[in-house]
Amino acid sequence: MKIFDAHSDVLYKMWMDPTIDFADSPKLHITYNQLITSGSKVQCFAIYIPEEVRPESRFEVALEMVEIFYKKVIDPFPLLKFVRTRDDILALKENEIGALLTLEGCDAIDQSIIKLQTLLRLGVSSVGLTWNYANFVADGIAEPRGGGLSSFGKEVVEEHNKALIWTDVSHLSIKGFWDVMEVADFPIASHSNAISICNHRRNLQDEQIQALIKKNSMIGITFVPQFLTNHGNATIDDVLKHLDHICSLGGENHVGFGSDFDGITDTTRGLENFSGYESLIDYLLKFYSENQVKNSCFTILSEFCQRK
Repeated sequence: MKIFDAHSDVLYKMWMDPTIDFADSPKLHITYNQLITSGSKVQCFAIYIPEEVRPESRFEVALEMVEIFYKKVIDPFPLLKFVRTRDDILALKENEIGALLTLEGCDAIDQSIIKLQTLLRLGVSSVGLTWNYANFVADGIAEPRGGGLSSFGKEVVEEHNKALIWTDVSHLSIKGFWDVMEVADFPIASHSNAISICNHRRNLQDEQIQALIKKNSMIGITFVPQFLTNHGNATIDDVLKHLDHICSLGGENHVGFGSDFDGITDTTRGLENFSGYESLIDYLLKFYSENQVKNSCFTILSEFCQRK
């Protein structure tokens, strides 16, 4: 069983600590060796600019993370292949793994479409509009005013449509979510769970999940413990509860995984790093058919292939 993981913050962690070796560093939840041994097919690598970076420096930091992606993640490992289109993914050989570049939050582009276009030219294939707070594109889910897309934000989403890339609604305000659903051709939620199961503001309401399903989009269940359960330590059982719920809403072919590995400090028991995917798959096979589990692992890949 091969895995498509829709979200990780490896690049952020490697930017914070330049001594980290992607091959096998114990400081990482995802390493090259784990990807090879634990069934990865495509791994998404997010560009995330921490809040403490000054606004005038954020685009430069984004470029630094792009350089880390190519120089320290792609170039040293011949079996890790940069992918951005359907054909790139379908061309992967049996033992090759695709690496897909994403942007988490548009803080890096300020109010510049040129900066967005530059990141797209450098290989970004999915763009999350916000982190938790406001920027010139929209409000994040933690912004008290709860505003939606700005005029510039609608221009950004339209640029995504033209480039045939995903618009990621994870971290977005509720109003922003519904604005995106009106404008975006290719919306996804790369790492969000169901608020009906765990009452956290970062999770999706049933109506939002159903709207994504209606748009033939996908939801990546994330392994952030606080998004999985209201009752202390999270386990693989809690992942199953969110999967069951999304499937009950009609999402069997619209649900995958977006671990958020290396963007979290606390981890879910049994999913402490990427190698935990093996245990997750074994556990899911106790309750779902092999074809259903394969769909969950490949949902994002299938949607991506339909898009380009």
